[in-house]
Amino acid sequence: MSTFQKYLLQKSFWFLGAFLVALSLNFFLPRLIPGNPVDAIISQMTQEGRADSASLQKIYETYMAEFGLDKSPAEQFVNYLGKVVRGDLGTSFARYPAPVESIIADALPWTIALQLPAILLGWTLGNVFGAIAAYKGGWFDRGGFVASLVASSIPYYCFAILLLYGVAVKLDWLPARGAYSFGMYPAWSWAFFNDVMDHYWLPFFSLVIVFIGGQAIGMRSMAIYELGADYVDYSHGLGIPDNRIVRYIFRNAMLPQVTGLALSIGSLVGGALITEAVFSYPGIGTALFTAIRQNDYPVIQGITLMIMVAVLLANFMVDILYGVIDPRIRAAQSGQ
Repeated sequence: MSTFQKYLLQKSFWFLGAFLVALSLNFFLPRLIPGNPVDAIISQMTQEGRADSASLQKIYETYMAEFGLDKSPAEQFVNYLGKVVRGDLGTSFARYPAPVESIIADALPWTIALQLPAILLGWTLGNVFGAIAAYKGGWFDRGGFVASLVASSIPYYCFAILLLYGVAVKLDWLPARGAYSFGMYPAWSWAFFNDVMDHYWLPFFSLVIVFIGGQAIGMRSMAIYELGADYVDYSHGLGIPDNRIVRYIFRNAMLPQVTGLALSIGSLVGGALITEAVFSYPGIGTALFTAIRQNDYPVIQGITLMIMVAVLLANFMVDILYGVIDPRIRAAQSGQ
């Protein structure tokens, strides 16, 4: 067996083990939330006076059997694993009989449209700015470093709240919530597109500015390290133009930043979901927080399972890519 095959096999075992552990946590952790979702449904029906006590008891027993909550946790877990293998994420408690897959399918495009451009643009601008700041030095580097540090230190949701208050509430330049205006319905029209873009900019900038700061700091550190390399002094001695030297530095400092990009995309629906809740944006984040409030186990499990798989796959692909690019890594990991 070759060194790369051993490396690939080792990483595959780690991936499988992490997946099984995460899958178990994904099932049991939502059930630690206080309260029973069926109790909440019956309580709401009682308050609305929709049925008498006998009927409510029958509905309660039916719902417990329908959702499998009348079985032991071990039996529920086995049933859950069987459904996951078949690609069945279950049925929503709160939005019964809507399947979890349809809820995720409705919310995921909004999250991708918001966060993927923010990640790609923030990664590109942050890396370019960090490399230039490290190369220029002086006041430009110091000012850029402080600005990037401040931007990256602000949590996504805090920056979202600041933008919401300043731009939407005080200045009234952009809408404060939602993905489109009340009374409009999704349609392929310019009116709807323009309305969506008006609601898009605030959550978008709340993500991209913070992401630029974090990427700029990482690239600046790597670029400063590269600036001390012998090839930079040698390039200056040969009279190579500064813009070409910056490209050399940028390229050599990119490997850790590519890792950051892969992990950011992998955690696309994990890292900045609170931003969606702040702006009531109809993405995965809003769906997840709504499900948590309603103790909607299947929706919580379905969304967190998707996040988990995305993050694990991103880490796995980065490990394999590292092994392909740098033979020293796979040799060290395989014990040779």
